[in-house]
Amino acid sequence: MNSILGMEGAPVAGGPNPIKDATTATFVADVIDASQDVPVLVDFWAPWCGPCKQLTPALEAVVRRAAGAVRLVKINIDESPEIAQQLRIQSIPTVYAFKNGQPVDGFQGAVPESQIQELVDRISGGASKESPIAQALDQAEQLLDAGDHHGAGGIFQQILQHDPENVPAFAGLLKSLIATDRADEARAALAQASEKMAADKAIQAIATQLELAEQGAAAAGAVTELQAKIDANPKDHQSRIDLAAALYAAGDSEGAVAQLLESIRLDRKWQDEAARKALLKYFEALGPTDPVTVDARRRLSSILFA
Repeated sequence: MNSILGMEGAPVAGGPNPIKDATTATFVADVIDASQDVPVLVDFWAPWCGPCKQLTPALEAVVRRAAGAVRLVKINIDESPEIAQQLRIQSIPTVYAFKNGQPVDGFQGAVPESQIQELVDRISGGASKESPIAQALDQAEQLLDAGDHHGAGGIFQQILQHDPENVPAFAGLLKSLIATDRADEARAALAQASEKMAADKAIQAIATQLELAEQGAAAAGAVTELQAKIDANPKDHQSRIDLAAALYAAGDSEGAVAQLLESIRLDRKWQDEAARKALLKYFEALGPTDPVTVDARRRLSSILFA
């Protein structure tokens, strides 16, 4: 199928890396000259700066989504203090936006990603909103929601060819693989993911989904047997945990969490709170806004604080 990434599934042609480190020696070329063509964000940071470590991933995510509408240059003020002094940087992190060789906007502190996006939209004239990557992500998500997992997966793969560190595209690809019974390929992709990608909460949630699916597959054929064991002995906690895995794998997440909640109610401390720890994995896999998670958290609180 044709996509907005290009005709007949061809990925967008690659451009220069939108994120790079700069020094005093390269500042003119990387920032002053480069900003004549495209706006440049300059991130002043230092290795000892805690808020810098919070801000940088958000900056990189917004710039990558912009797909060429802006660039990001990072300057370690410990290694290149002259530029920070010349621009009178008072504290870090500080971000300046350069356009046509001049600083035109900026902010200080570890601001939310939404505020970074607003800055990028201002200095790029909104071009980042219409970037091919952003459009492709929207299209792929729509296909995923519509159940066209093969079509969505193809677009997510194209995005990753252009931007290998794009977390939403990687998460979407994993979902597409799982939905088309290619869990082994999803596991292989996770095993090869970068440390940064693997640490993302969305990716970790999918990894948990795969783990639970694998556990459920092992118990899938024993639902009747496990239920019989529980009927005979309601305090057979291991059978409840196994039955929860089987029910989740069969698509009955509500039934799965009900088994774990009952185990916690009967003996919350069994095997070092094994049922509660298992339940938290289901919450992670389902997501915090899933109705099953919301209801189960309420019921868990009632049990724990009864």
